[in-house]
Amino acid sequence: MKTLVKIILITIILIVGCYNSKGKKEDFFDDTGIYTTQYFTDLILKESDIIAFFKSYSEDKTIVNEVNLYYKNRNYQYAWFNKKGMTLAVLTFQNQLQNYIIDFQDNSIINKELDSLIVLIKNDKSISNLNENRVKKLELILTTTFFKYSKKVYSGIINNPYNLNWFIPRNKKNYQILLDSLVMSNNEKKAWEPPNQYYKKLKEKLKQYRIIEKRGGFPKIATTKKLLLFSESDSCLLKIKEYLFLSGDLKSNDNSIVFTDSLVKAVSQFQHRMGLPEDGKIGVSTIAELNKPIEFRIKQIMINMERLRWFPDEIESNFLIINIPEFKLHVFEKYIEIWNTKVVVGKEATKTSIFKGNISQIILNPYWNVPNSIIRNEMLPILKRNSSYLSKNNMEVLLGNKIINSYSINWKYYKKSIPFSIRQKPGVGNALGKIKFVFPNNFSIYLHDTPSKNLFNENKRAFSHGCIRVQEPRKLALYLLRNTENWNEEKVDTILKTNSLVTIPIKPTVAVYIVYFTAWVDDSGELNFRNDVYNLDKQLEKEIFD
Repeated sequence: MKTLVKIILITIILIVGCYNSKGKKEDFFDDTGIYTTQYFTDLILKESDIIAFFKSYSEDKTIVNEVNLYYKNRNYQYAWFNKKGMTLAVLTFQNQLQNYIIDFQDNSIINKELDSLIVLIKNDKSISNLNENRVKKLELILTTTFFKYSKKVYSGIINNPYNLNWFIPRNKKNYQILLDSLVMSNNEKKAWEPPNQYYKKLKEKLKQYRIIEKRGGFPKIATTKKLLLFSESDSCLLKIKEYLFLSGDLKSNDNSIVFTDSLVKAVSQFQHRMGLPEDGKIGVSTIAELNKPIEFRIKQIMINMERLRWFPDEIESNFLIINIPEFKLHVFEKYIEIWNTKVVVGKEATKTSIFKGNISQIILNPYWNVPNSIIRNEMLPILKRNSSYLSKNNMEVLLGNKIINSYSINWKYYKKSIPFSIRQKPGVGNALGKIKFVFPNNFSIYLHDTPSKNLFNENKRAFSHGCIRVQEPRKLALYLLRNTENWNEEKVDTILKTNSLVTIPIKPTVAVYIVYFTAWVDDSGELNFRNDVYNLDKQLEKEIFD
């Protein structure tokens, strides 16, 4: 998960985060071909050439606009040809395009005429022999294809991730600068795709899994036993060893039916990658993960590569990241993970939203303001039967800002809602525990302590109403307060021993990203998978593959 975050959040800055805080473009791209009066070639297009081209080649309006803007900005100079003929950028892009089509099995941007024109023009030894119309056509096909390819590879196929519960804003990428960078480059090995390290590592795993798929995929594991242990023998272990050898978890396959010590280690490694308890035993849950076919895993990888394309181009150096399917919070300082802790996230019915916030306050000994949905659906039926419920749970009723006697209320009178608010007073039994972390957002979500510590022992931790419970809230609070004057460990602990509410501002605020990744490559180079707890992979799969 460390790589997932360095990843997501460090190297992705490099591609289009090419503007400084004053709006001035940095030197990451050489864009001397844009907004310039200098001519690099005698080959010049006319605006009418572009108009005529798109009469024959129907394209989306956004692509047409990109092409027109690109040539206007470079005074209609050719991009892919110069006085000597076809530039190195043509073959570089063609190679990149072919690799993308093979890796992702995406035929939507195949242009057979592009490839045939490249072959014809490559065979013309002299620029003077080149057919002018042929060159003009290839020039415009290349530029059009580049913008189609870039929008898909850099930004993803989904125009509005909000429809898939993704509310982290993504920055618009400057494809104009990206294309100019390509045509001005002499580096044929440079990869013109997202430079995000996690994306690259996941792509490498995709290639490996495609090779496994071509060779027949992973073997199917069949056994009647619910649990297999070290030193036992079973014929299914032949297939399990074959699988784990293919996946790289088992370094050497002895092709025996014996549960060896090396197999224990391989199973533990596999369980670690799947987010299962790492006991080295082969039980029902481990068999279930082993029996997910290679086609399923390939789709899982591609779905998460799509999500990575949505991620913002610029990121803070200090931040928190919470990966919902992993049930973990990671703390990063200067882009380096310094520690992580378990979390509890929302149930399927009360999903934790995917968004970015900024922690601005820590509240010690917080009140819990009970959400109306919980009052309506859970508390009101109880109060109708037992009016002492509130006092037993250290709760109070407010009408506006005024506290009123809960026993004076006829709860049976109310059907679906009440004109009051209910809050739980600070204390050990408070639903938020002793610490609350506030980052204003439209989803009413925050991080907090919890009195239900036992839930952190569960492997799958989707139990909350949407907010995120943190296993080590005190450690997180002390970390966030490390540079705050007059706040040290002793002072925090002194207040936590009381029930007095204290609010501490965090300056500067600290970014927190709540994300949803079910596949990533960790720092040790291992491919991790997690279950699709909110069925968001299934929704995205329909968008990508249907």
